[in-house]
Amino acid sequence: MEENVTLKETAQYVNIWVDKTILIAEDIELNYLYLQGLFKSTGASVIRAQNGKEAVIQCMNNPKIDIVLMDLMMPEMNGYEATRQIKILRQDLPVIAQTAYVMSEDRMHATKAGCDDFIAKPINKDELFKKMNQLLQQKKGGLS
Repeated sequence: MEENVTLKETAQYVNIWVDKTILIAEDIELNYLYLQGLFKSTGASVIRAQNGKEAVIQCMNNPKIDIVLMDLMMPEMNGYEATRQIKILRQDLPVIAQTAYVMSEDRMHATKAGCDDFIAKPINKDELFKKMNQLLQQKKGGLS
């Protein structure tokens, strides 16, 4: 019975983000490939930044980015600082912090840096998609 619920929940995300671009800021190849694989059925375009500095540059140069999945621990510039800079450039761009560190202080720091939501690794697809859908709907509603 549980398997059917999961299949049903996952099926609702097929081709729902055809017009969306997702920036995955992730330095670890395996983590990036996992996330990229999650989005195959959604129809979304996926791009990658391998460090925080690159994420900031991509957000500055690519107005088509609709949402950012930000790893908090990356080389060159961590996700906290990258989020702060992205929010200066694009205040309404939703950023979801993704991290293996799930202490309440980490959540607080992520929120303080400007992250709109937080998800713990290993990432649960349905939880991530629900969070993303909510933020993308808010963004859409805010622009109308």
